[in-house]
Amino acid sequence: MTEAILEPDLPIIDPHHHLWDLRPLMAAFPEPRHPFIAAIALSPYYTFNEINADASSGHNVIGTVFMECGAFYNAGASEALKVVGEVEYVNGVAAQSASGLYGHARLCDAIIGHADLRQGGKAGAVLDALMAASPRFKGIRHAAAWDADPDVLGPPFHHPGGLYLDPAFREGFAELGKRGLTFDAWLLEPQLEDLLSLARAFPDQPIVLDHCGTPLGMASYHGKLHERFDIWREKIKAIGLCPNVSVKLGGLAMSFAGLPDHGPAAGLSSEVLAAMWRPYIETCIEAFGPGRAMFESNYPVDKWGASYAVLWNAFKRLTHGASAEEKAALYAGTAARFYGMEHLLG
Repeated sequence: MTEAILEPDLPIIDPHHHLWDLRPLMAAFPEPRHPFIAAIALSPYYTFNEINADASSGHNVIGTVFMECGAFYNAGASEALKVVGEVEYVNGVAAQSASGLYGHARLCDAIIGHADLRQGGKAGAVLDALMAASPRFKGIRHAAAWDADPDVLGPPFHHPGGLYLDPAFREGFAELGKRGLTFDAWLLEPQLEDLLSLARAFPDQPIVLDHCGTPLGMASYHGKLHERFDIWREKIKAIGLCPNVSVKLGGLAMSFAGLPDHGPAAGLSSEVLAAMWRPYIETCIEAFGPGRAMFESNYPVDKWGASYAVLWNAFKRLTHGASAEEKAALYAGTAARFYGMEHLLG
């Protein structure tokens, strides 16, 4: 589906996208595929050319943040340090974009890598190596998404339950604050109390909750979005009271949420998507405020539900009545401040 671009001059910093080559993963999961596998099958190879084309599709994307996804690890490094390869690779992509030869957007201007914080204090050495790999490195994501129903996440995910409550993880988590690094949290709606506990235990650590806290609408949660909405909302409101936590407004087009519940590339209009996502987006903005909320593409995963251009049109429909100041924060300012990208705002 193609649409006319809404508010084409509004500056956008996309604070969450991936780069990867997942063709080996795709080969490991033959038909029938879990919906997440079907979603990434849309873009099993997503590197500079692909993100540059999407970011240049009409909206005024001035910069982006790369989000770790376990890609391009250094096969010759130790288990702990192989993650540095991902940051090294993305730093090269960022340098390619910074040449200005491919447009005005500064892709991967900030880089979020990964370190296994379950190493406790030893994670500090990995963080130091990541910092040395790129001046664009800003922090890490250590995902904790888990559910007792294995069909919810599917075969690619193997995070342990209760990760953010684990003492060894928290020992490693403390290493972030010593270095002024950020933390991206991805977990599912039934787990949100774990993040609340973590945020309260480390009140000075900047944390951003990915994907609106990932409401669930598939597998054993299919058809339960409505009945679980109030549960999700109360958890979001509680987390929003933690001043060190921000939220990413997006990820709702993932197969996990079922918004839409069919894909890939559902072909729905931005009007339909905006109506579907409104209760979640508006609840998050109310709980966190524009100064701690940022729209994200979560591309290419959210290609399951919408093209890049339609996705941002849907967001813009949701903020039609917002002030210029609120829009400036939601689309670029909050991300710039959280990830240290203020230089992109001029």
